[in-house]
Formats: sequence, C-alpha cells, structure tokens
Amino acid sequence: MKQYSEYKDSGISWIGEIPSHWKAIRIKFIGSTIGGLTYSPMDTCSKDEGVIVLRSSNIQNNRLCFDDNVYVKKVLTEKDYIKQGDLLICSRNGSADLIGKCAIIDSPIEAAFGAFMMVLRPIITKNSKYVYYISQVCIEKYKCTFKTSTINQLTNSLLGNIYTPYAYKFDEQQAIVAYLDGKVAKIDKYIATAEKKIVALDELKQVTIADAVTHGINPNAPMKNSGIPWIGMVPEHWEVKTLRAYIRLYSEKNHADKQLLSITREQGVITRDIESKEENHNYIPDDLSGYKLVEKGDFAINKMKSWQGSYGVSNYKGIVSPAYYVCKLEFENKDFFSKSIRSKAYVPFFNQYSKGIRVDQWDLSPIALKNIPYFEPPISEQNEIVAYIDRKVAQIAKMKAAELSQIEKLKEYKQRLISDVVTGKVKVTND
Repeated sequence: MKQYSEYKDSGISWIGEIPSHWKAIRIKFIGSTIGGLTYSPMDTCSKDEGVIVLRSSNIQNNRLCFDDNVYVKKVLTEKDYIKQGDLLICSRNGSADLIGKCAIIDSPIEAAFGAFMMVLRPIITKNSKYVYYISQVCIEKYKCTFKTSTINQLTNSLLGNIYTPYAYKFDEQQAIVAYLDGKVAKIDKYIATAEKKIVALDELKQVTIADAVTHGINPNAPMKNSGIPWIGMVPEHWEVKTLRAYIRLYSEKNHADKQLLSITREQGVITRDIESKEENHNYIPDDLSGYKLVEKGDFAINKMKSWQGSYGVSNYKGIVSPAYYVCKLEFENKDFFSKSIRSKAYVPFFNQYSKGIRVDQWDLSPIALKNIPYFEPPISEQNEIVAYIDRKVAQIAKMKAAELSQIEKLKEYKQRLISDVVTGKVKVTND
C-alpha cells in the first residue's frame, strides 16, 4: 500500500505521524456539536400531531431507520431541528458499545433529535462522509473515557476537544471517502453473510430441540396425530397429559435475604444483578418480604409474559416478583422438561392460553396454565433425547462461535483500515 512522501509528528500520541500537509486539529474546529431536545412523556403525541424525535433506535447500520418512532408536540427552536449533512450521534446510553453510533443525514428531513443524542454539523467542509470517518476513529479511541457513575456518555465538550488528523484538500477528502466506501462495503457484505448464518444456526437450534421433544429421535417409531396443528404427529407410545399432572402452585414468602431472580424470554430463570441500572429499569421495592421463594428445580412463570416464553425451570434458589407463578415440579428428568417446555413447540400453547385486552399484557390464569397439553415420552427415551439435544446444540454452538469470531475479526480489520487511512498511514488518491 502507498504512503505519503513526507510525514511530520502530529503532536498527538495516538495519531502519531501524519502527512506533512495535514494538520491535527480539534473536532470543534471542523464541526459544531449540538445537544438534543429534552422532553417529557407528557410531550409525546401521535404522528399527525407532532414532530418526530430521532433517538438511538432510529439508527441501524449507520442509516436512519423509522421502525420505532417517537413524536412530540412542543415549541421547537431552529437548533432543535436536524439538517441535511449533519452527523447524528448516540451520545448517552446504558450500553457503552452504543456510544458513537452514527448516521449521516443525507437528505432533507423535518425532525428533531433527543437529549441522548448529539449532532456534529460540519463547518469547514461539505464532505460529511469524511467527517464521519474521522470522527468515528476518534470516538473509538476515546471510548474508555465515556463511562461515568450514572451513565455512559459522550459530551459535546469531550467530542469537540478531541484532536483528529485533517486533510484540508477537498479532492483528497473525496479520494479517502471513495476508497473507504468501497472497502467498507465489501467488509460489511462479509459481515452480513456471517450474521445471516448465525440467524440460521439459531433457528436450526430451535427447530432441532422442538422436533426432538415432540417427534422423538427414532425415525421408525409408530406415530399418531397429536391434534395440534403446529406439532403434527407424535410417537404413538408417548403419553398425552396436561401440566396439571406435573405442577403444584405454591407461594412462600418472607425470604428477603435470598438472591433476586428474574424470568426472561431468552434464558428463562436467571439471577438478577441489583446493581445494574440497565437490568433494573423495573422498580424494586425496599421491602422484598412479599417476594416469592423459588427453589432449585421449581417451575417459575411470568404470567403476563408467558406467551413470549418468559418461564422456565430454575437452576437457582432465590425470590421472584409476587406477580409471578411458582410451581413445585414433579417430573423426574427436569432437564428434559426444561428443554421441551421452553422449546418453540410449547411457547404457542402459552400464547394460546393467555387472555387479556391490554396489548403485550395478556394474563395466564392458573387453570389455563394447568390445562396446557404436554407430550411425555418414557424416562429412558427422555434421557436419550436430552443427550441427543446436548450433542446437537454443542455442534451448532461451535459453528456459531466460528462465525462470531469471523465477524469480530472483520470488524477489527474494518476499524484498523479506516484508522490507517484517515490518519495518513495509507495513501489513497484519485489517480
């Protein structure tokens, strides 16, 4: 790769030497930093009544996305509106990884931006894409300084005072942008392919488990109709019961000294980090004496979210919200029960048996819970199925780990390439 003919010391340790005709300047001299709009829930309104406020969720893959929008009805000033050519940057977030997430506003739009966002508005160049590349390198270098005791944040002052290498010639900026756009597009294509493989592997894992716990692993076993459309045929010798055969609801309280547990759609019953502000967006009372005891091996259910899969067999002793169901589980192979009940074959039952009029708050009654069908193989077959699932899941996990490793390497290469180009370690031209 080409290098420039002459270099000089930038005076900034992380930048090092830069081409002799470049300068190291603070970002505030390249563009102005502008904070976002503060608003309250009372200011939100319908699409027809107000103006869209762009937030972190409106940035996906460095582009504006309008799948999750908030509108406000409020008196706005000119500085509250975003402009074409602006860089919209996530400046405050519970996740440090999201700080610096950015999109270029490449077309006119009537929109404000929220208080957890900032705008970098170029002032000495019209090449927003060039400013994007140099700012992203700078933000990445300073990410370790964004964490505070309350929230991860990139302030206007911090970003503005960061030094960056800067090529003043517009044609040189254009050459850098064209080169990086081409290289980054190819890398992102490889990343997207790997991400699709991961999605497919996750689906394969779900299908493998669901198929094994409803159809068994003996292809020659005589089958019978389950009577359930999404399950289809099940082995003829399996017993068809309901959950009432295995569960007994109970409520034991006054165990505030036990660890706090949570029930999630993704993982079932997990320990809850009470120090994590991200995890504990829901209110936790000072007095936990009313929380329900969960013993290891109990079956616990978030009855308002069970239709999403928020339930599971607990591997921990602790306490959960008094709004949850806790059941003694009378099932010999609890590993099999856990794998089967949390599979995509059984989640639809919890959806079907939940009722309610509030969106996303459908309730599962105790009677409905007990009436959910369950297909039980003999214990010896349960053991075989568990061993089969564990083996298959391990294989899938190995393939997924390889794809994740590839993605990480590609991202590191992309970041290094951008850094080398915008700091002048690599020369690109229009020639």
